[in-house]
Amino acid sequence: MSKINYICGCERLLAVVLGLTLVNLSWSIQAQEAPTVTEGEIQSEDLTNPGNTRPLTQADSVLSLQGGQRLMTEANEAINDESYELAVSKLQQARQVFNQLTNFYLQLNTSFAGIDNRIADAQKVKAAETGQMRDEATYQLALVHRAQNQPELAVPLLIQVIRSQNITSDLGKKSYQQLYEIGFVDTPFPASSQSQ
Repeated sequence: MSKINYICGCERLLAVVLGLTLVNLSWSIQAQEAPTVTEGEIQSEDLTNPGNTRPLTQADSVLSLQGGQRLMTEANEAINDESYELAVSKLQQARQVFNQLTNFYLQLNTSFAGIDNRIADAQKVKAAETGQMRDEATYQLALVHRAQNQPELAVPLLIQVIRSQNITSDLGKKSYQQLYEIGFVDTPFPASSQSQ
């Protein structure tokens, strides 16, 4: 073996050893700098913290549960102040947010069905929750239209709630009662004992 080959081989070996040493040193430094996070800390993450890196968990997001709930709170404040135009605007925005969320969760549910039922079921639960909130916002919007003496705007909203909820649900019954009070329907539900 020539002297040149021997020197080249030694240089390559030295480069490999030096490279591995630098990699190990880098990993060691990263391990020292990285904070250890326990499982409990991950689960107790404060989603309302502005430093949170998950933007759709923030109340100022236009496409989040928290954002829709904020709009509902603002609508209720407007109703209490009898600022019905502002209440209508906030409730319409809340309905749109909750409706979009419901549709997106249902689409994810369909996408994961039969592939990962854990994720599919979680999306189905979220869709039901946001659908309920959408229907509550729709019902509140119908009541505001009644307060503005605009029953013709309330009727389609109340029917939407009944179709979405089921007539036997609490919100479904209340919506039908509103239709009865407006005069859109003539038969009360549930039927009173006198009519039976």
